[in-house]
Amino acid sequence: MKPSTLALLKHYIFCGFACLFLIALPGCESQDNSSSSLTVPTQTTITVLIWAPDWPEEMLQIAAAFNKLNPDISVNVQFMIGNSVEENIKPRIASGNLPDLMSVNPNAYTAELADQGILADLGQTVAWNNMLDSLKSDWSTLGNKHFGIAGGVATTLMYYNKSLFAKAGITALPTNFDEFLAVCAQLKKSGYTPIMWNGGFPNMLGNGPFSFGFANNVVALQPAWKEMIADGTLDLNTRQTADIFAKILLIAQRGYAQDGYMDTNYDDGIRLFSEGKTAMAFQGSWASGLLMHGNGFQTGVFIPPWNAPGKKVVPIIGSETGFAVSETPNKVAAIQFLEFMFSKGFPILQNKRHNIAPLKQVEGTVINDPLIINYTNTVSSYPITASPYYSFLPANTIDLLHPLLQDVLFRKTTPKQAAKILDASIKNEAKKHYK
Repeated sequence: MKPSTLALLKHYIFCGFACLFLIALPGCESQDNSSSSLTVPTQTTITVLIWAPDWPEEMLQIAAAFNKLNPDISVNVQFMIGNSVEENIKPRIASGNLPDLMSVNPNAYTAELADQGILADLGQTVAWNNMLDSLKSDWSTLGNKHFGIAGGVATTLMYYNKSLFAKAGITALPTNFDEFLAVCAQLKKSGYTPIMWNGGFPNMLGNGPFSFGFANNVVALQPAWKEMIADGTLDLNTRQTADIFAKILLIAQRGYAQDGYMDTNYDDGIRLFSEGKTAMAFQGSWASGLLMHGNGFQTGVFIPPWNAPGKKVVPIIGSETGFAVSETPNKVAAIQFLEFMFSKGFPILQNKRHNIAPLKQVEGTVINDPLIINYTNTVSSYPITASPYYSFLPANTIDLLHPLLQDVLFRKTTPKQAAKILDASIKNEAKKHYK
């Protein structure tokens, strides 16, 4: 989930002007209610560090709307760059330059920050109490500290161009990986590029084919997979793990991805599908606002069939990247802003993304896509589901996986070697905690 370099530059310029605008705004309405009884010092500036690849303008709009209601609190919005939330957070933690509010993932790394007292407990906030109960375990430490609020319900799925499928004579959606390859071959034979591959933004390769590969090759075989990752006993130096990487490479080797796929970033990939230049996009529910409304065609969705013939597919569902508040002198003001994001400010975000809201009750009128809601409800009922990769891999392994996926696609590393490297990384991270 990442913008292009040019798009990022525009966002930073926009952000700079927005911050000046926010500071200059006069107070014209009463202060918004906070979940805390503590008072906010006169004229506070909070820093928020946000992962918002496809909604930066909306984040600035939320900040501006909050400042209008709370003229004594200015919001300095900064945007994360790179391929992961963790690579943005770690330098800030090391230098002690903590933002007051930041995007975080629901994983062991973030939970450890909470246990170390770096992140505030949000268990008494309105936002926490309004979050779907099914998501709360993702954002709770073993000591029951509640360290974040989910940005949405995350699923990854296959978006497809109904028009191109019809023109290629495809009348049935694939239900396993062999059938998926046959669909790709038929699309290519008909003169269409079967699928968009985000080689230039490996985060989406992680969310898409890696997460589904892990779900169907590992999770389906080992019920205790999460515990075994944590204690370092899960063996990933296997044929099944190598197959995860082999499938990603196979799509490219057979010419099913677009030309120049190794240079395709997040924005470019969405544009390719939306303009009808690829027949499929392996993307998340968070991008449905952009992908469900193609230019001159109808979009359909189906569960990515990364399962073997005769095996039931294991889909992905969990928490989206969310938000945490740091233990800084501005904590009270930051919590106040967080409460606003998940109340009056939430429709600004939701009506751009059309994702699945993480809230029991949503304030205001919001736009949802019925197909995405139906998809999410369907996969939620599956007997076995798996999580997005960013929620279960150790932070250092996440950073390792991104270039590893690219190296496999560049043919610098074989799938078998990639499995061995992934296995060693996870075991090494476990040793740091289980000595």
